[in-house]
Amino acid sequence: MSIASPATHPVLIAGTWREANAESTFQATDPNRNEKLDAAFPVSSWKDCDEALDAAVEAAAELRKLGPAKIADFMEAYADKIDGAKDQLVDTAFAETGLGRSPRLADVELPRTSNQLRAAAKACRTGNWAMPTVDTKTGIRSCLGPLGPVCVFGPNNFPFAFGSVSGGDFAAAIAAGNPVIGKANSSHPDTTRLFAELALAALAETGLPAATVQLIYRTSHADGEKLVSDPRVGATGYTGSRGAGLTLKAAADKAGKPIYLELSSVNPVVITPAALEERGDAIVDEFITSVLMGTGQFCTNPGMVMLVKGEATDKFIAAVKERFASAPAGTLLSPAVASSLGKAIEQLVGFGAELLAGGGEAEADRCAMANTLLKTSGSDFLGNPEGFQTEAFGNASLIVVADDLDQLCESIRHLEGNLTGCVYTATTGDDEDAYSQIAFELEPKVGRMLNDKMPTGVAVSPAMNHGGPYPATGHPGFTAVGVPGSLLRFGKLTSFDNVRETRLPALLQSAPPTADTWRLVDGSWTKDAIS
Repeated sequence: MSIASPATHPVLIAGTWREANAESTFQATDPNRNEKLDAAFPVSSWKDCDEALDAAVEAAAELRKLGPAKIADFMEAYADKIDGAKDQLVDTAFAETGLGRSPRLADVELPRTSNQLRAAAKACRTGNWAMPTVDTKTGIRSCLGPLGPVCVFGPNNFPFAFGSVSGGDFAAAIAAGNPVIGKANSSHPDTTRLFAELALAALAETGLPAATVQLIYRTSHADGEKLVSDPRVGATGYTGSRGAGLTLKAAADKAGKPIYLELSSVNPVVITPAALEERGDAIVDEFITSVLMGTGQFCTNPGMVMLVKGEATDKFIAAVKERFASAPAGTLLSPAVASSLGKAIEQLVGFGAELLAGGGEAEADRCAMANTLLKTSGSDFLGNPEGFQTEAFGNASLIVVADDLDQLCESIRHLEGNLTGCVYTATTGDDEDAYSQIAFELEPKVGRMLNDKMPTGVAVSPAMNHGGPYPATGHPGFTAVGVPGSLLRFGKLTSFDNVRETRLPALLQSAPPTADTWRLVDGSWTKDAIS
């Protein structure tokens, strides 16, 4: 029996906004005031999940018949609608997350969201992402194709670009030909609802199955585990906390279901003494901009700086400490983020880190913590590397000061997997040997290596890897950003052996489906027809 009240927002299942089969309701919080917002959203029972899965299976079959051009039409129409609803989306997301209207939401994240949908649509249309491969001698041809309904769990910190029915995982899954069941993040459910309304309108305009995009807001933990492990699910994309992600992974793994996770990363920034001596003040400016941008709530936020002790290092630390103390603290996404950040800082201090700036209790009238800078020695870090890599998600960072280059490299060897790793060196090249040693140790630990550049930005580029070794992600071979790479997670490889021309997918027939389609034919990439 449903207990959702008439004031509770409906869920989107099988193309219809309907009252949820709800176990309870929840409300998002305005982090600028630390007060609950009026709108109520349902915590769906398994019945909603079950019905969504059934509808998604039917939609998956219809999508396979329609082909990539129609799917690309939908994605482009949806992108246009997102651009047209800019003001409403920005205002709603600001109320739920506290992220700045401009430039953050309106001028950066929203255009990134619509543009990545268009990039995925292009990949869908050409089929290049699917790695079409032909061996004319054996008569075997292969390509990637859709694998079935995809569940997407969106994070709290990017309500547009990583949203469950708008972001990168969503775009990749749809472009690969799969319907999506979005699970909204509880921090911004109304923003996600608006996206789902736009998506549903774009589906109707372009003639795609109405259940191509479905939305539920929250489930119990048990039902979440049941959802990702259901036989009807093709795969899951998840961005969020390590604990919740690993719980879902255990359930999916047990059922043999793929799940792609983005979990946690401290994103170490290593700065050589020569770099500090050459341009220490400039590096301070770059670091402060990066670490406090968006109140530090980026998955690529530089949460650890690794240095070698010396006069230039002391000067750098003093300058950063002063800037942390004097800069106003930004608003955090939710009470949960503020609480989690406070606990992480307490843990780091408990492990022996020295509190240089910030710390203390969260503010009462908004979701905020003082900008927090901590420091530990290389020897202490090596005594408890796991503890000192506790992720403090927010406006906080830990400085590790090694005795010498050898201890610095030893500390790097004890790092967990990260999304990014940066090395700052002198422009003169005088510390090239030091760079070589540092980079040799750091590169295996990260998904993206940077030189003389902070890690915060993640460009939507075909060459981008937004991934990395565990615990940055659940698999080091995939990216959540960058087309066509991001689509590979949601494709099934099929080989066609001695299959007649007319029975092959269009992508593998003699004539290419578009003039921009590349295929690997007998070991060579070509756009030509197969003779």
